[in-house]
Amino acid sequence: MTREEKAVILDELKEKFAATPFFYITDTGGMTVAQVNQWRRMCFDKGIEYRVIKNSLIKKVLESTDTDYSSFNDTVLTGFSGVMFSPESGKTPASLIKEYRNTKATDKPILKGASIDTAIFIGNDSLDILISLKSKQELVGEIIGLLQSPAKNVLSALQSGGAKLAGILKTLSEKEQPPVS
Repeated sequence: MTREEKAVILDELKEKFAATPFFYITDTGGMTVAQVNQWRRMCFDKGIEYRVIKNSLIKKVLESTDTDYSSFNDTVLTGFSGVMFSPESGKTPASLIKEYRNTKATDKPILKGASIDTAIFIGNDSLDILISLKSKQELVGEIIGLLQSPAKNVLSALQSGGAKLAGILKTLSEKEQPPVS
């Protein structure tokens, strides 16, 4: 690879890492060609871009960002590395890793590290934590639901109170009145 080709690849990767707030670094080493093809197909179906990138290139790109990814250097950027770029959700790649492992009865791919809105997660043990993360839209929806619930309770109480009063009046009007003497 010439210096010019490497510079083009580095620029492309810088743009990709800057534009994607969620990325996972995985190890798919030891998987067969058929397994890797199935893995790539599943990533594509979920809207996740999966690329195999040299560790030295990943390191150079991450060093050029404003975020401190130095904790990735010794533990994450070793061996075989594939990067999953997820533009929509931080937990989709984690769910996909878990799903693939369950369907194929394997321990691959291994999660080496992840960056979720610049929060860093290292190691395969972080997978369950990443799966339980809520997206920004889910959190906003929960907050709106919590804010709306007191108003809904007041409206419900007012509506049910009106129905009770109407029922009482109707019962009283239908009740026979004793004759006045």
